[in-house]
Amino acid sequence: MDAIQVYIIVRSRDAVRCQEISRRTERQIMLLTCKIRHSYDFDDELAKAKQVAQFAIDNRVQSTKHIKHIGLKSVIANQILRKYSRNRKAKIARRVKLTLPQQGIKQDGTIVRIPSLGVDFDTWKSLGEIKQVEADSQFFYVTYRVDVPPLTKPTAWIGIDVNATKHIAVAALPTGKVIKLGKQAPHIHQKYKAIRKRLQSKGKYGAVKKIKNRESRIIKDINHKISRKLVNVAQQTGCGLRLERLTGIRKNTKKYHKRGNHKLNSWSFYQLQQFIGYKAELSGVAVEYIDASYTSQRCSRCASLGERVNKSFECPSCGHVDHADVNAAFNIGQSLGERDSSEGSTDTPQTATALALSADRRTSLL
Repeated sequence: MDAIQVYIIVRSRDAVRCQEISRRTERQIMLLTCKIRHSYDFDDELAKAKQVAQFAIDNRVQSTKHIKHIGLKSVIANQILRKYSRNRKAKIARRVKLTLPQQGIKQDGTIVRIPSLGVDFDTWKSLGEIKQVEADSQFFYVTYRVDVPPLTKPTAWIGIDVNATKHIAVAALPTGKVIKLGKQAPHIHQKYKAIRKRLQSKGKYGAVKKIKNRESRIIKDINHKISRKLVNVAQQTGCGLRLERLTGIRKNTKKYHKRGNHKLNSWSFYQLQQFIGYKAELSGVAVEYIDASYTSQRCSRCASLGERVNKSFECPSCGHVDHADVNAAFNIGQSLGERDSSEGSTDTPQTATALALSADRRTSLL
């Protein structure tokens, strides 16, 4: 059997949405996809699969009797016909994969056999019930079922503020500890933006696409690590995770200068929140979304509206001074109804600096 390398785990969800995780109590399932590199030659089968897909787009038929002349195995052709004949928006078939349903797969421990293709491969770890396998020229995509554990009722909430600049995630624990993660992400965006600009000026558009894909993979890896860190902390402390609801933020936010627009449009907050959501669900950690209004402008001590300038926050009512993202994270972690105003220090000097106050909190960086 050919050597096979296991790559990253890619998330694939069922009908359960992230917003509904905190209300789940019964046992449910989730579908995950494991991406595994192979060295088999499927060029002939992939060419036939593309013909079948294009036939399905042009004729909108789902019966394999119409494509017998192409010569693709019916167990594969049937899945491709079903997928592309229902896609009313597709006009041209591109990047068509070989799709094997559950009945076309034999699973024996970590060994997966595909009789229709005459191949087998090792997943290298025990997976759940395999529901589907897709194959292209480089990878197998193994979709399998995972049982989701019951939701653990949180004792408190960890507020998570996601940002387009500096640290892309700032978490505030109920104990007062602050965790700042992902400082390198904005620098990576700027680095690869400069590389793409230089390549575009030379007309090397193929290299530009490769660089963009590399940047996306690096950011995706960072988001995976950040989400894993936050979910692990929530598990250890018995807390839930609370985030801002940022739907439509790019449309609703005013336009900035060219550099500011690039930062906003390259912000991968949705991917990070999705990673947090599915990892939390697999770990039984509750996730809650709240309205993002005024979380960056409200004082986390007395709940009054303060003044924010860049990354600095100052409250004119109680004199509280803090890092703006840290202040926002504490606001997210505790709603107005949960806040104990007596915890605010009303005699904090107006001249206090964010550095002096933040020294009271233990801060860890990624």
